[in-house]
Amino acid sequence: MSLSEPETLQVCPKCAALSREGDTTCRNCGVIFAKVRARASASSPVDLLDGRATMVEPAGAGVTYARAAFLALLSYLTFRFLSHPIASNYVGESFLHLVLLPFHEAGHVLFSPFGRFLQVAGGTLMQLLVPAAVACSFLRRRDRFAAAAGFWWLGESLLDVAPYADDARAGQLMLLGGVTGSEVEDYHDWEVMLGRLNMLSWDHALARCFFVAGALVMVAALLFGVLATWRRTATR
Repeated sequence: MSLSEPETLQVCPKCAALSREGDTTCRNCGVIFAKVRARASASSPVDLLDGRATMVEPAGAGVTYARAAFLALLSYLTFRFLSHPIASNYVGESFLHLVLLPFHEAGHVLFSPFGRFLQVAGGTLMQLLVPAAVACSFLRRRDRFAAAAGFWWLGESLLDVAPYADDARAGQLMLLGGVTGSEVEDYHDWEVMLGRLNMLSWDHALARCFFVAGALVMVAALLFGVLATWRRTATR
């Protein structure tokens, strides 16, 4: 080897000691490189790429079929939610509303130190922030299919907000505690928020914005999930 030519080194996967590129065993701990790397790639679901942890795509046709079935279920739910008017509160009476409810109520508690307005708004903020955080977490780990499911959940949460905002003036929705907004003063989140902003007359328009935004996010998430599944199948 010429003195001007730099020597290529490799890092031992066990003790991190440096060895020459052509070495098959570590000069420090004696481990065989090929065995350690084969064992690590077979057992670990996480790979390192560009210095970031990324999820390794699971193999097998069964995973593809399971994903297709899950997308079919989400597509059916999307159709059912979008085919009902906002005033029917169809999405608010579904089982997914019960999933969002604990996050909504936790938001009131978490935002309570920041004043009455943010305490009330915290319910809606939290039920939107949690699905968004889930989706972004999976997206950062490059698990695109799981991210698509997270974004679909975010869209469903936007849809879930729409009937509540739409009911700000009417106060007819049954709320937690078995009462309606018209029965208890200063209890209906959107009546309180829009009332303080002098925007109560905007309740129906704002509800439509939530509904349309949720529909767009859900449809986009489904397309993203289909694309992620197709790309995985094509790669295999």
